[in-house]
Amino acid sequence: MATRFACRLHRISHWDTLLCLQINRANRVMWLGRAFGVVSRLGNGVFWYVLMLAMLAWDGTDAVPAVLHMTGVGLVCTVLYKWLKSRTLRPRPFHLHREIFCSVAPLDQFSFPSGHTLHAVAFSIVALAYYPALFWLVVPFTVLVALSRLVLGLHYPTDVLAGALLGAVLAGASLTL
Repeated sequence: MATRFACRLHRISHWDTLLCLQINRANRVMWLGRAFGVVSRLGNGVFWYVLMLAMLAWDGTDAVPAVLHMTGVGLVCTVLYKWLKSRTLRPRPFHLHREIFCSVAPLDQFSFPSGHTLHAVAFSIVALAYYPALFWLVVPFTVLVALSRLVLGLHYPTDVLAGALLGAVLAGASLTL
């Protein structure tokens, strides 16, 4: 039983690394690497802060519940992802694989889960619950943020998937409370 589990984990890790290497090839195309670098920097929070300010400017006090909800979810996401990173201690792909080209400085040294993706998914779900018309803006940006983490060599696909799942669960739970 334990051997089968270890074998499956090894297989997942193998495919995770291969897919990471494949996607990271796009980073070697200078304009793509730069574009995903900009998306990643915007995903640090800038995009979401500007969106919240725009919501307040557009809707005034009617936007306060959405902005407070996004802020609360963002704080919970930050605590959770920092706690998980301190427990899993998974090195970033470019630290383990010389073939992976990293063109931006990471915010920290660990990979699991992707905090950028976690926040992007959580913020998108909460924002869309209040402002469904923002779909055209937040969904493509969220997809680009998740993809940027792979292209830039900062995360494995499983890091990004875990971040997306955690963000969706946290946002969904916050909406049901």
